[in-house]
Amino acid sequence: MADVTDSKIAEAYEQIRSNGSEESWMLLDYESEKSNKLVLTATGKGDLSELSAQLKPENASFAYAKVRYENDEHSFREKFILVIWIGENVKVMRRARVSVHAADVKKVLRTYSIEISASTPADLEQDDVVTRLRRAGGANYDRSKFD
Repeated sequence: MADVTDSKIAEAYEQIRSNGSEESWMLLDYESEKSNKLVLTATGKGDLSELSAQLKPENASFAYAKVRYENDEHSFREKFILVIWIGENVKVMRRARVSVHAADVKKVLRTYSIEISASTPADLEQDDVVTRLRRAGGANYDRSKFD
């Protein structure tokens, strides 16, 4: 079971979800190599490329992000994503625990449109994520956004 009781995690989550906030993402990492306690290690106001730059190949991490994209020329949408990051150099036991710990993380970071499993920064390319959000978002009559 993952320990996600750090009050900073819940505070950052609420800040990102707040309409007036500029914060757009947060990153949770394990406190130590053997620990099951997750701590808030970074937050940011940038896009997914800024978040991706924080993800390390030797870490297993969880991230929560607000993604803003154009709906059409007159409006935009903001959607939330949950990222389960398992870097390419993560040890086998930590990899196994992440899937179990994800359930505990989802109890705190509970509102999101899509979940993304990622192991390289390429898995979090802005255009690809927006395409997935559009597909998950229901009615969208601008078919050019899917090509």
